[in-house]
Amino acid sequence: MKRRVSEYFKTTGKSRYGNGSMIFKSVAMLLLYLAPLLIILFVPFDSVWLLFLLFIISGLGMAGIGMGIMHDANHGSYSKKQWVNKLMGYTINLLGANDKVWRLQHNVLHHTYTNIEEHDDDINAPFFLRFSPHAKKNFLHRFQHYYAWFFYGLSTLSWITVKDFVRYKRYFNMGLIQDRKTYTDGVLKMILWKVVYFSFALVLPMVLSDFSPWLILLAFVAMHFVTGLTITLIFQTAHVVPNADFPLPNEEGQMESERFAHQLQTTCNFAPKSAVLSWLVGGLTHQVEHHLFPNISHVHYRKIAPIVKRTAEEFGLPYHSNGSLVSAVIQHFKMLRDLGRMELQPVAADKK
Repeated sequence: MKRRVSEYFKTTGKSRYGNGSMIFKSVAMLLLYLAPLLIILFVPFDSVWLLFLLFIISGLGMAGIGMGIMHDANHGSYSKKQWVNKLMGYTINLLGANDKVWRLQHNVLHHTYTNIEEHDDDINAPFFLRFSPHAKKNFLHRFQHYYAWFFYGLSTLSWITVKDFVRYKRYFNMGLIQDRKTYTDGVLKMILWKVVYFSFALVLPMVLSDFSPWLILLAFVAMHFVTGLTITLIFQTAHVVPNADFPLPNEEGQMESERFAHQLQTTCNFAPKSAVLSWLVGGLTHQVEHHLFPNISHVHYRKIAPIVKRTAEEFGLPYHSNGSLVSAVIQHFKMLRDLGRMELQPVAADKK
């Protein structure tokens, strides 16, 4: 599969990195995020509905930056120039999160240990959510397919306030951060970036606009609810669905499948024919291609997808895909319901 994908780029003469469409998307998403905030700061108006609309539009821009700009950049696939990747990777800090924490959580833990209980941080959920058949179950999980969506909407608020610090401390204890000085410097930089973010996204609107602080705060929460729900749905429908596996290591602590097979078994695409949706969500409609080739920019996923699918089928490996985003969300709903009912599984989860 690697050879065939390499031959595609060699034959077409295309770069594996981003192209002009990536630059256009970057400008568009940054404007979608920043322009509404600038209007709130500098354009007088008294409509509460317009206030909330502007914050929500900004939230959609946040989601677009997260999925379509910083995601490629922090994987090193935005540009062949690493300083460009580093610069564009900092866009996540403009959203209130932290680039270093994200790289450790996503690049190191999620991509290395996809759907493996206690290793993949994307399925290490708080006690009221259960994303793996190997996680402990409690009575709340029976209802999680109803209430999980609310907490998805709060996910980025948790991320920018508490979760970054908690994760960074845990990653230090795990040995993923080299030494105490690196850890301390990282915490200080994290605090500085968050001060910058909260200053222009929340404090300045409270100070410069004519709206009461509580209205600004509610609109700010609405912005993050839209961002959190959007991003979480895109990622959860790729892995927490009935046809995705949740494998465990064997008695020797080794996985039975090699990396490519593991990613094919644990990852699912959705809406593969929708070019518009693919553009909006940073190519993450093709999560299979992303997990196999994270060093290739998402602008190429739709082109290499037929190669990946054909090769997987040729070698008898799965190629999971849902036909639309709606069907993927329905499958995720069913998986949440099933996980809330099934008992703790000592071995790999049976497919539902």
